[in-house]
Amino acid sequence: MNWLLLNSGPDDAAFNMALDEALLEAMRRLQQPVLRFYGWTERAASFGYFQKFAEVGRATRLRPLVRRPTGGGLVPHDADWTYSLVFPPGHEWHGLKAVESYRRVHGWIQEAFQKLRMETELARFKKSAAHNPQSEAAGRCFIGHEQFDLLRHGKKIAGAAQRRNRLGLLIQGSVQPPSGSPGRADWERAMCEVARSQWGGGWSEFAPDAALLARTRALAHQKYSQPGYNEKR
Repeated sequence: MNWLLLNSGPDDAAFNMALDEALLEAMRRLQQPVLRFYGWTERAASFGYFQKFAEVGRATRLRPLVRRPTGGGLVPHDADWTYSLVFPPGHEWHGLKAVESYRRVHGWIQEAFQKLRMETELARFKKSAAHNPQSEAAGRCFIGHEQFDLLRHGKKIAGAAQRRNRLGLLIQGSVQPPSGSPGRADWERAMCEVARSQWGGGWSEFAPDAALLARTRALAHQKYSQPGYNEKR
């Protein structure tokens, strides 16, 4: 199966979250997995769907704050490499258990870094960190790690969150590039090469059509830019 590659560049926080959700909604129509690389036009932070807004607001000074459609914790977007993966229903990835798709995506990133001669490892177990909601650092770096997070020299450098439903599977991920990392473009190329060798098929450049863009703009305006959504719990 061919994969669709979307490099959408930098955009604001609401649009970034909206496009990921719109891609998930479009999976039955597209019927191909999408790998999206994107950035941020402003220093921002995203937080998990189930997190409490007040706690998130105390944990970071980054603004704006946007609630993701996926779970997970608080992620700073001031220097990270952000990506998403979207799979249609019936695809092999859609049928995986959450822990397995989590392990697989970070194994993929690990191999991409290996191609770039940077050694990393998958965390074998969870390591909790003391939580200090008043600490700015809690919103500016990855604290502790979960099993199968990607580590370099014991420090978490990649994390991800998922949403799996009848529409398909959405994985949203962030890489905090460690010191000495190659350029982002090199890492993106390595990601594509690993996927081609691991799962076969080729890559097709993808550009959202008018319907997908319209849905994205509607979600950005009506949902992800609204306090009623971001502050709802």
